[in-house]
Amino acid sequence: MSKVKDEMRDDYRREDLGKGVRSKYLARVAKGTNLVLLDDKVAKSFPTGEAVNQALLGLLALTEQTAQITGRSKPAARKRATF
Repeated sequence: MSKVKDEMRDDYRREDLGKGVRSKYLARVAKGTNLVLLDDKVAKSFPTGEAVNQALLGLLALTEQTAQITGRSKPAARKRATF
Protein backbone atom coordinates (compact mmCIF):
# COMPACT_ATOMS: atom_id res chain seq x y z
CA MET A 1 0.00 0.00 0.00
CA SER A 2 1.55 3.31 -1.10
CA LYS A 3 1.07 6.61 0.66
CA VAL A 4 0.12 9.64 -1.41
CA LYS A 5 2.60 12.44 -0.87
CA ASP A 6 1.01 15.75 0.06
CA GLU A 7 2.31 18.16 -2.59
CA MET A 8 0.56 21.27 -1.29
CA ARG A 9 3.06 24.02 -0.56
CA ASP A 10 3.58 24.96 3.08
CA ASP A 11 2.32 28.53 2.55
CA TYR A 12 -1.11 27.20 1.52
CA ARG A 13 -3.59 25.81 3.98
CA ARG A 14 -6.70 23.87 3.01
CA GLU A 15 -8.95 26.17 5.04
CA ASP A 16 -7.68 29.17 3.04
CA LEU A 17 -9.06 27.69 -0.18
CA GLY A 18 -12.69 27.89 0.86
CA LYS A 19 -15.42 25.32 0.60
CA GLY A 20 -15.53 23.36 -2.64
CA VAL A 21 -18.75 23.16 -4.63
CA ARG A 22 -19.66 19.80 -6.08
CA SER A 23 -21.07 19.78 -9.62
CA LYS A 24 -20.78 23.54 -9.93
CA TYR A 25 -21.07 23.48 -13.73
CA LEU A 26 -23.41 20.50 -14.09
CA ALA A 27 -26.35 22.62 -15.31
CA ARG A 28 -24.24 24.08 -18.14
CA VAL A 29 -23.03 20.67 -19.20
CA ALA A 30 -26.56 19.26 -19.07
CA LYS A 31 -27.74 22.07 -21.40
CA GLY A 32 -25.25 20.90 -23.99
CA THR A 33 -22.73 23.71 -23.81
CA ASN A 34 -20.31 23.59 -26.72
CA LEU A 35 -16.72 24.46 -26.01
CA VAL A 36 -14.38 25.33 -28.84
CA LEU A 37 -10.70 26.14 -28.98
CA LEU A 38 -10.06 29.39 -30.82
CA ASP A 39 -6.97 30.09 -32.87
CA ASP A 40 -4.71 32.65 -31.16
CA LYS A 41 -5.42 35.28 -33.85
CA VAL A 42 -9.16 34.82 -33.42
CA ALA A 43 -8.94 34.98 -29.62
CA LYS A 44 -7.03 38.27 -29.82
CA SER A 45 -9.63 39.77 -32.17
CA PHE A 46 -12.61 38.55 -30.16
CA PRO A 47 -11.68 38.65 -26.47
CA THR A 48 -15.07 37.56 -25.08
CA GLY A 49 -17.58 34.86 -25.85
CA GLU A 50 -20.16 37.55 -26.55
CA ALA A 51 -17.89 39.13 -29.18
CA VAL A 52 -17.40 35.76 -30.88
CA ASN A 53 -21.15 35.11 -30.88
CA GLN A 54 -21.94 38.56 -32.32
CA ALA A 55 -19.43 38.05 -35.13
CA LEU A 56 -20.73 34.58 -35.97
CA LEU A 57 -24.36 35.70 -35.88
CA GLY A 58 -23.48 38.55 -38.23
CA LEU A 59 -21.80 36.09 -40.56
CA LEU A 60 -24.87 33.84 -40.51
CA ALA A 61 -27.14 36.79 -41.32
CA LEU A 62 -24.88 37.77 -44.21
CA THR A 63 -24.89 34.25 -45.65
CA GLU A 64 -28.69 34.13 -45.45
CA GLN A 65 -28.95 37.46 -47.29
CA THR A 66 -26.45 36.32 -49.91
CA ALA A 67 -28.30 33.04 -50.41
CA GLN A 68 -31.52 34.97 -51.11
CA ILE A 69 -29.77 37.21 -53.66
CA THR A 70 -27.85 34.48 -55.48
CA GLY A 71 -30.33 31.64 -54.96
CA ARG A 72 -31.69 29.69 -57.89
CA SER A 73 -34.87 30.94 -59.43
CA LYS A 74 -38.07 29.38 -58.23
CA PRO A 75 -39.47 26.46 -60.27
CA ALA A 76 -42.57 28.46 -61.31
CA ALA A 77 -40.39 31.24 -62.73
CA ARG A 78 -38.33 28.74 -64.72
CA LYS A 79 -41.45 27.15 -66.22
CA ARG A 80 -42.71 30.48 -67.49
CA ALA A 81 -39.35 31.31 -69.08
CA THR A 82 -39.14 28.08 -71.14
CA PHE A 83 -40.77 27.89 -74.56
